[in-house]
Amino acid sequence: MADTQQSDPKAEQTSEQRAEQKAERKADRKAAKLAKRISGFATAHGGAEGQIAYLGQRGARIVLVGEDGAWGDLVAHSYPIAQKAAERAGLTLHDDFDGEFAAKVRTGRYEWTRMAGLQIGGPANG
Repeated sequence: MADTQQSDPKAEQTSEQRAEQKAERKADRKAAKLAKRISGFATAHGGAEGQIAYLGQRGARIVLVGEDGAWGDLVAHSYPIAQKAAERAGLTLHDDFDGEFAAKVRTGRYEWTRMAGLQIGGPANG
């Protein structure tokens, strides 16, 4: 009779492999949270499109533009997390924030006074 030995796959993993798996699960959770926020924005504004901008070590910025012209943004810890979140939420992504996509943004009085407050007599930005 042959001796059969069952091995525990967890015991065979190196600590590096376990750390990678843990980091991957953490990234998945972060992407899921961002996807939920993206979906909430899209629902509130009749749909949404977006663009992801690399922010260096800080991560990536997801700019959202709703069908009604409202806009907002989210920051992800990394570009791959931002991409995964956008994919999970079904967000249509643009390569650049220009042209027709940028023209969809509707800004109000608040944005104009914050962007150029001193120049147009709005409240000081200090």
